Amino acid sequence: MNEGLLIRPSEVAEVQEAVRAHPKSLPRGGGTKAALSTPREGQAVLDMTGLSGVLEYDPAEYVLVALAGTPLAEVEALLARHGQYLPFDPPLAELGATLGGTVAAGLSGPMRQRYGGVRDFILGVRFVDGEGEVVRGGGKVVKNAAGFDLPKLMVGSLGRLGVLVELAFKVFPFPKATATLKVTFDRLEEALEAMYKLASSPLEFYALDLETNPATLTLRLGGQPEALPSRLERLRAFLGHPPDTHTLLLEGEKERDYWRFVGRLEWGHGYLVKVPIQPSRIAGLERELPAGMRRYISAGNLLYLNWPDSIEKLDNLLKSQGLRGLVLRGDAEPAVSETLKSPLIGVDWEHSFARRVTAALDPHNRFSPNP
Repeated sequence: MNEGLLIRPSEVAEVQEAVRAHPKSLPRGGGTKAALSTPREGQAVLDMTGLSGVLEYDPAEYVLVALAGTPLAEVEALLARHGQYLPFDPPLAELGATLGGTVAAGLSGPMRQRYGGVRDFILGVRFVDGEGEVVRGGGKVVKNAAGFDLPKLMVGSLGRLGVLVELAFKVFPFPKATATLKVTFDRLEEALEAMYKLASSPLEFYALDLETNPATLTLRLGGQPEALPSRLERLRAFLGHPPDTHTLLLEGEKERDYWRFVGRLEWGHGYLVKVPIQPSRIAGLERELPAGMRRYISAGNLLYLNWPDSIEKLDNLLKSQGLRGLVLRGDAEPAVSETLKSPLIGVDWEHSFARRVTAALDPHNRFSPNP
C-alpha cells in the first residue's frame, strides 16, 4: 500500500494537475468508509477535504450547491437553521463524511423511505475526468433533461469515473415534528408480513425499518405536531394491536438521539456492508446469516450489515443468494482482503455499458485500483 503520496488540493485546477501527474489516483473525503478510501500500491490519494464550502444556497429555491469536500454535518447544520434537510438522509455525517464521498458511495439513510434516495435529489455535478478535464452535468434546476444524466451516473461510481469537485442538490422542508414507534414481534415472519402490509398502505412514513434481533419494525412519522397523536393511533389500529407484539414510542430529544445513533452505523467489530435487496428475499437471506447487527431500511429495500467473519465467506453467501454488496469499512485496512481486491462483493453486475462509460471518462484507467 502506498501511504506516502498524499495530495490535498484546495482548487479545482489543483485536482486537474494531480490527475494528469499521476497514473493512479484515489479521491478521498472524510475517510469514514475505509474500504473505499484506502489506497493500493501506486495510487496517489487526493484528499478532497480542502475543497470545501457551500457555494450557493437560497432557502426559498430549495437548492444547495457545495464543493465535494464539504462535510455533511456542515451542510445539515446550515439547512436546519432554515428548517430544511437532505431528504435522502445520508449516514455517517457525525463521523465526518463529505458530500462527494456520500454520492460516490451512493449512500442513503432510513428517511429515504419518504421521498427517495440520493439519485432522486442530485441535480448537478462538476468533476475531473481521467484526462484531467473538468466535466459538468445537470444544473441547479429540478427540470434539466438536456444530454446524458451524468449526476445520476456519478451516484455509486466509487470515484472510478472521475473526481467529484462540486454538487448541486434539491432540499426539502423538515417536518415540524417527528415521532418513532418501535414494534417488536415474536417471529421474523410476523414482522415481515406487517412490513409488507405497511409498505403498501396509504400510511406515510419517514422511515420504515426492520431489525432482526429481535424482529422489530421501526416506524418514523413526521408532520404537524398536533396531528401526530391521531396518526399514531391510526397506525396502531392498522397493525391491529396484535397480542404477540409490544411497542415503544420515542419522541423529542430521545427520538432525535436514537436516529443520530442509527446514522453513525457503529456496530462494533467486523465489516460494514451495504446490500441492495428486494423485501421478498429477506427471509431467505436471514436463514443464512449469523447473529449480528443489521438493519433493513426503506421497507426492506436496502440492508446495512455488520459481518463478523471473513469477507470471502460473505462474498460466497451473497453470490449464492444472487445479491451484491459494497464493503464500506472493516476491522483492518484495507478493509477488503487481497483475495477479492475490491469493495464490490457478491454477484458481478458489471456489463458492457458500464465498461464503455468508464472507458470514455477514464481512458487511461487512472481511477481503477487495478493495473
